[in-house]
This record gives sequence, structure tokens and C-alpha cells, in this order.
Amino acid sequence: MTRSITIRPAAPADYAAWRPLWDGYNTFYGRHGETALAEHVTLSTWQRFFDPGEPVFALVAEDEGQVVGLAHYLYHRSMIRVEDVCYLSDLFTLPTLRGRGIGRSLIEGVYAQAAAAGATRVYWQTHESNAAGRLLYDKVASHQGSLVYVREL
Repeated sequence: MTRSITIRPAAPADYAAWRPLWDGYNTFYGRHGETALAEHVTLSTWQRFFDPGEPVFALVAEDEGQVVGLAHYLYHRSMIRVEDVCYLSDLFTLPTLRGRGIGRSLIEGVYAQAAAAGATRVYWQTHESNAAGRLLYDKVASHQGSLVYVREL
């Protein structure tokens, strides 16, 4: 039996489920303990997702009512396109559920949101040591020499 993952916009009520994922993401990139983000940065980031004046957004992956992944993205102007582009800033899934298509579903969710918003490109960056993530990224976008991934929409 295949479990069904739902990708949806984050809601204010998701904070308690989102926060451990956000903390896990930051820990992965070395931001924990003495190097952790200041609390006001995390709270500001969360609040921006629900401010209509902000160009930043959050999707969550839900599995049987539990939030198991996140994707944060934003839109911005480009010097080489008229249309906005979409930057996938953060992607994280529960480590115990990796390999089940959650990350891919979140990326596809960002692609759909970006296309609906009129963006013509989604791109992101990852650390060169993120071997597991790069295995997925190589399947859903094109590697263009640097550690920036792009998919034309």
C-alpha cells in the first residue's frame, strides 16, 4: 500500500510541526547550538510566509495528518528575463522518511506554484557534500556546472 503525500501551503496552525523541521534543516547546514539562528530570525521567517506583502512562501508535505517536510521559496526579478524567477531556498524532510518521494513531491509543488505565478525558472543551491540531495536534484533539474540547479518552466 502506497502512502499518499499531500503538498499544501503552510498554514499558521502548522508552526509546531514546522519548527522541528526548520530546526533540522538548519542543523544540517551547521546552524545549531552557538551558531543557531537567533529566535527572532526564525519567527520573522515564519511570519513572512503569511504576509501578503512578502514574496516568500512555504509548502509543507503531509503524510497521514503529520507534517513531514517543508519547502520555502521566493520570487525575484532577473537581469536576463522579463518574468520573475523562483528561488527554492529551503527543502527538508524527516530523515526517517527519506527515499519515499517527499522531497520530489515538494519540488514538484514549488514548480507548480512557480508556473502558476508566471515564473519561468526555478533554481536552488546545495552544498557539494549533500550527496543524497544531489541524487534527487539530478533527476528533477539540470546541473549547470556550479552547485545551482535550474529547471525551465
